[in-house]
Amino acid sequence: MAEAKQSFGGKWTAEKLQRLRKYLHAYVQIMKRQTWCEYCYIDAFAGTGYNTPKDTEASEDSFAELLPEVASSETQAFLGSSVRLALETMPAFMRYVFIEKDQAKAAELAKLKADYPSLADRIEPRAGDANAEIQQICSTWNWRNRRAVLFLYPFGMQVTWDTIRAVAETNAIDMWLLFPAGIGVNRMLPKHGDIPEAWKRRLDAFLGVPESVWRPEFYKEESESDLFGISSSTQKVATIKSIGRYFNERLKTVFEHVAPNPLELCNDSGTSLYLLCFAAKNATAVKIANDVLRP
Repeated sequence: MAEAKQSFGGKWTAEKLQRLRKYLHAYVQIMKRQTWCEYCYIDAFAGTGYNTPKDTEASEDSFAELLPEVASSETQAFLGSSVRLALETMPAFMRYVFIEKDQAKAAELAKLKADYPSLADRIEPRAGDANAEIQQICSTWNWRNRRAVLFLYPFGMQVTWDTIRAVAETNAIDMWLLFPAGIGVNRMLPKHGDIPEAWKRRLDAFLGVPESVWRPEFYKEESESDLFGISSSTQKVATIKSIGRYFNERLKTVFEHVAPNPLELCNDSGTSLYLLCFAAKNATAVKIANDVLRP
């Protein structure tokens, strides 16, 4: 897997939002001919739905100090723009669900009904934890006659594997996921290998397997004998690309089709922040997504 790389923010943000618009347009063009089903748009961590949020504070998540990039206006502009992108896609989706844990931001999302009066009865803002809300949607909606696109753009490491698996088990949701390979996972894997217990628990929950499974993918443990006995050493072998490959392989354990080349998003200094990933049940959806992920 050779990830494409692009700078995060600025002109790139506008360009990639246009490409995502192209994906949504292609999706609704296909789905409008499927008269047997309702097609929906779901946005987790939706923010206010405005490109320049007033609140540029990092997430209240306890790991926020590890992820200073999430507070940047460019990052939040990208993450928040997908809401309006979906609302402006024509033909319109039949239903829009916007999830935001922060009560104030959730209230702002409700104002979108006034901005898009023709869609007001289709817009459903939800104030709650994204993991809980998405899992509830996945387990209670009738997926025999419903399909959806999900934009899962967390500000850090909040998503759990249980949520990703629930999405896959619907066999009806196309998932876009902003995977924090650089700003999250890589930083929780220190070179010395001594990972704090809280970070281990977060990695377990995010990757869906215990440390005993993911650690050998990211570290090489060596033992040596000398006059003083046996000594052991730990070497970090994980890179952004290997972390991305590992996560894509994890996605393949629950989704039938996964885009092979996630798009690597970097800041202006070239530091890798995220991988934009795509997974779905339908092979055609992945073919369309590959056009979006191509640089």
